[in-house]
Amino acid sequence: MQHGSAPVAVALDAPDLECAARWAGLVTPHVSTVKIGLELYLRYGPDVVATVRGASGVRVFLDLKLLDIPATVAAAARAVARLRPDYLTVHASGGPGVIRAAVEAAPGTCVAAVTVLTSMGDGDLETLGIPGSVSDVVRRLSVMAVASGARGLVCSPREVAAVRAEVGPDITLITPGVRPAGSAVNDQARVATPEEAIRAGADLLVIGRPITGAADPGAAAATIAASLRRLRPSSLSRPLPAC
Repeated sequence: MQHGSAPVAVALDAPDLECAARWAGLVTPHVSTVKIGLELYLRYGPDVVATVRGASGVRVFLDLKLLDIPATVAAAARAVARLRPDYLTVHASGGPGVIRAAVEAAPGTCVAAVTVLTSMGDGDLETLGIPGSVSDVVRRLSVMAVASGARGLVCSPREVAAVRAEVGPDITLITPGVRPAGSAVNDQARVATPEEAIRAGADLLVIGRPITGAADPGAAAATIAASLRRLRPSSLSRPLPAC
């Protein structure tokens, strides 16, 4: 992580590549990471990674949430590994074979397993026939994913403390569903403020619209970075757990 930059991954859910590059340029002085989601990657392909990375050296989080049979996930992970993303997501629900396939195919990337999407609640799991509360399912998936080789986990801020207790200090915990106080929740069901997420034990906060939807995304990113600096100065210089 760049010295002085906040442990935040800004979700570049932009309408076009030029907008994504502009947002990236505005926020990279203040945050460690930019996140490329499925829509942007499908629209512009591998070129989007180099475009948003630029010359800044910012970390790139390729959030593709891969889910298929292990052989297909391995081939997909191998294809994107040449882009040198710092993080690549797969769905933990794919099981141990899928996670191992991704880890083996992208050895230089932190493979992060997505546990339960932050848009889902207990009722959604019940509809899908998955037993247990969201918290229970997240913990079970987290333990399985780490045992299968994942070095990162994606969970909501509400589960971070419980997951940390299960997997220990060396796994990178990534938390979407982070909203500064007063921000709209949008389509997220399980949310917390940046300060709450860091206090709970998160390593990397995913924040999108509260930054990119602001009149000045750079200033919004700087404000969040300052709030985290006041909370825990070391959080802006402490390296993330090694992946």
